[in-house]
Amino acid sequence: MRAEQTIPHPADDGTSGADQAARRAVTVFPVLVLAAGAVGLAAPGAFEGWGTHVPYLLGVVMFCMGLTMTPLDFQGVVKRPWAVALGLVAHYVIMPGLGWLIAHGLGLSPQLAAGVILVGCAPSGTASNVVTYLARGDVALSVSVATVSTVLAPLVTPPLTLLLAGEYLPVDAGSMVTDILKTVLLPVLGGLAVRLLFGGYVDRVLGALPWLSALTVAAIVAIVVAGSAAAIKSAAALVFLAVFLHNGLGLALGYGAGKVARLGPPASRAMAFEVGMQNSGLAASLATAHFSPLAALPSAVFSVWHNVSGALVAAWMARRSPRPSGG
Repeated sequence: MRAEQTIPHPADDGTSGADQAARRAVTVFPVLVLAAGAVGLAAPGAFEGWGTHVPYLLGVVMFCMGLTMTPLDFQGVVKRPWAVALGLVAHYVIMPGLGWLIAHGLGLSPQLAAGVILVGCAPSGTASNVVTYLARGDVALSVSVATVSTVLAPLVTPPLTLLLAGEYLPVDAGSMVTDILKTVLLPVLGGLAVRLLFGGYVDRVLGALPWLSALTVAAIVAIVVAGSAAAIKSAAALVFLAVFLHNGLGLALGYGAGKVARLGPPASRAMAFEVGMQNSGLAASLATAHFSPLAALPSAVFSVWHNVSGALVAAWMARRSPRPSGG
């Protein structure tokens, strides 16, 4: 989900129905994903052989993301390059590093360790903009960091994964670059092109796009959980602990990075979510294609938990601060 789909422009006062739409999205989305995971666990046979469809499903999510993008998303990079650069560095240093430390600290198996690290090396989560809005954070900065981190993913995610997860499993970084280009960057650029050429038609369906994305991510989670259903009972508690630590520390350190850099409270709140929320759909797709269904399990759990934690932290932040008047 993107900010433009479910929230008003940062200059709006946030009291319109868009605020309710944003809250509804972050409430329904984790419930939907959790239900999909339960279905995959209860009936794994129903999804047998579906693993090959995951990259295409991710392409649908990324195309929807591209459809919501406009040139305004990139203006923040020009207006505040320092803040955006800090967000990118924080994201691609903190989360991969945390993934490696948690994998070592918990003594995870090679498959699970590689999966946790891969989640950390993914770009920003697709719901981070909505959660930033609900937290009364700097939505413009959030959109800029999420957009640029996604565009840079083919160049950053594979080498980071090779560096940090290579000790656990063989990593074909070159093939991973190709996969990210095909399943992330090309669909995003394709969606952006369609938006620029046929904006009037796209505007009519913008409200449906977050729900299409949510249903597609739910399908990815169901497939991933079904593929590793046999191992979930023995590994579920450990995986949830790893995801809980990864996400929670990411949110805290992201906020801390904004505070240390003196970006101000709204921007610090945006930094928290841009660091702590990951594109777990991409991580699940890459883990399934390059490692195993078990390695994709941390991504599936992260898909549910980071939306739950994000909504809770956003509500807490919103109660502690006034609605900002601008982005």
